[in-house]
Amino acid sequence: MFMGEYQHVLDAKGRMIMPARFREELGERFVITRGLDNCLFVYPLSEWTLLEQKLKTLPFTRSDARAFMRFFFSGAAECELDKQGRILIPNNLRDHAKLKKDVVVIGVSNRVEIWSQEVWDQYSEETGLSFESIAEKMIDIEL
Repeated sequence: MFMGEYQHVLDAKGRMIMPARFREELGERFVITRGLDNCLFVYPLSEWTLLEQKLKTLPFTRSDARAFMRFFFSGAAECELDKQGRILIPNNLRDHAKLKKDVVVIGVSNRVEIWSQEVWDQYSEETGLSFESIAEKMIDIEL
């Protein structure tokens, strides 16, 4: 399970160090794709395969299902760590997530998310204000 929040920096070539705690679970190869809320989603191959199987069940006759599948899969790239534990984030994905220099890498259960520090700070501030009301609507257990 992925969890935690880590600050990192993109180098001039678009590489960043993947947090050591995430490397083993991601494995040698993994998939990175456009995520929601202007971030990137990173999946171990095993999770990617499960997600792909679920998405294949969407009705292709629905335009919103086709649009989501196109968006999600066309942005996907298989990646691997280099000897220094870095990943190279493709240009199109850096553009999608507005990644410049400072990035935040977070663990979200079965995936890793990569955010621009600026976008993450704004998202956290906006969402943090309504965290309790979201929890009341979504979670039926005591935390």
